[in-house]
Amino acid sequence: MYYLTKIDDASALTPEDFAPASSGYRRQSLISRATGSPHMSLSVGHLAAHGHVDATVHSFEVSLYVFAGTLAVTMHGETTHLGPDHAIVVPVGVTYSLRALDAHVRWLQMSAPGELDDGRRQDTFFTGDSLAESAPIIPDMRDPRFSHAVRFDAASMDLKKLAHGAAVADPTVSPSMATALLAYSGIGVRMLIDQRVGAQLHTMFIVDYQPTAIAHPHDHPFEEAYIFVEGEVHALVDGDELVLHPGDVLWAGVGADHGFENRSNGLVRWIETQAPQPPAQHSYRFSREWEHLADKLHQGHAH
Repeated sequence: MYYLTKIDDASALTPEDFAPASSGYRRQSLISRATGSPHMSLSVGHLAAHGHVDATVHSFEVSLYVFAGTLAVTMHGETTHLGPDHAIVVPVGVTYSLRALDAHVRWLQMSAPGELDDGRRQDTFFTGDSLAESAPIIPDMRDPRFSHAVRFDAASMDLKKLAHGAAVADPTVSPSMATALLAYSGIGVRMLIDQRVGAQLHTMFIVDYQPTAIAHPHDHPFEEAYIFVEGEVHALVDGDELVLHPGDVLWAGVGADHGFENRSNGLVRWIETQAPQPPAQHSYRFSREWEHLADKLHQGHAH
């Protein structure tokens, strides 16, 4: 099972329950239980300049990836200013508030598990707390005390640049294997949100496909969503051929076989989310491997 939709900022609305606890806030729902996903809710959030969302706490985990503007996130007694390509995780049960500075803010929001919509249970609560803002903290990737937010730097996906030594003061240098670039078959993967920054229920990362890069059909024991931000990619999902462009959003449910190929001369890039987090083993099931086994067994029986 899969679902395909598109980001449309004009369709973003203020959720009814947020109206009395926010100003200038709108949201476009992309993936939810209504579209078939029990494990994730995906949306694009908007805050007008100087807009805010009051102190909120959820029974699900949240991560925010900023597309434009500067978002002030207050939680744990600290206020972090997130600019474009910064991401942060809000753990289950942690109270936080949001504020836009002097420009409109737009971000991707991932929630795991999916937000409830059955009307029987409440999963979002407005506490009425006044969260005092601290002096703003700007994410510093080299500061070992700063572990709940990350920054994506496009240069960190450039294998040619990474082949050379980096200065000690370089804030984009990877400090460990946990944040190193994974590169294979023309595909690059840069992790953003996972257990390393406190997420327990989902992951978020950047994927690059160089020209001719291909991932053959496979499926997973978890859900995935793909938010396409650059280039054109061909996909085969549950037997359907798709051509995906920036602004498209694809969700693949558990067991939905899918593969991607970059047939263009340019780069393809997307933001990917997964929920629940992948298991330590058997997170990929490639169709070609099991088809190969079937062929071998068939040939053996033929003799």
